[in-house]
Amino acid sequence: MPVKLEDRPIEQVREETIDKLIVNYSHEVISKEAFERRLDAAMATAVHQELVDLVADLPMAADADYEQQKQATFGAGSAAAAQDEKLVSILSSNTRKGPWVMPARLKVVDVLGSVKLDFSEAHFTQPNVELELNSVLGSVDILVPENVAVVSRASHILGSSDDHSPAREATATQTITVTGWSVLGSVDVSVTRNMRERWLSFANSMREALGMQRR
Repeated sequence: MPVKLEDRPIEQVREETIDKLIVNYSHEVISKEAFERRLDAAMATAVHQELVDLVADLPMAADADYEQQKQATFGAGSAAAAQDEKLVSILSSNTRKGPWVMPARLKVVDVLGSVKLDFSEAHFTQPNVELELNSVLGSVDILVPENVAVVSRASHILGSSDDHSPAREATATQTITVTGWSVLGSVDVSVTRNMRERWLSFANSMREALGMQRR
């Protein structure tokens, strides 16, 4: 017996809806205006049935080729992440970005250096992860998409901390809890390109790929 629609995780239903929108838009079943209007509605609603109704009239569904393109664009897919990982930056700079897998707990040691963690294309294997900071005279920049919440429980001694991320735990699909300490350093959290822009970019790349195949 299938699970009731309202008992399914809302983000899973939302992603399936967006997948179907992109497939039909990329095959020119719906117009650009209709796609963007329905995409905005899909990202705004928290009602399961409204998500299903948005694509009820669309004939095409996501297939294996689509899923492959999606994994290549949005992250590391089913790649496994270590439970614990350490990143060390001493008198140096260290950047992690692109489609990388976030472990359950990432420990950052930053002494007289700089660390940039860009989560805009990171793949989260679980909804709640820990980022432990041990920073002395260092700077840590954390970039997150708008659906990721950052909760700071770190101690700052003669340092600064700025959080410009709009997502909160109640509405976020993933949460990063920052622990540890920072002495005479800075920790900045800011938002990267939002999810709507990423979905639009992916949808347009799918259209271009199909157009090339037709020529």
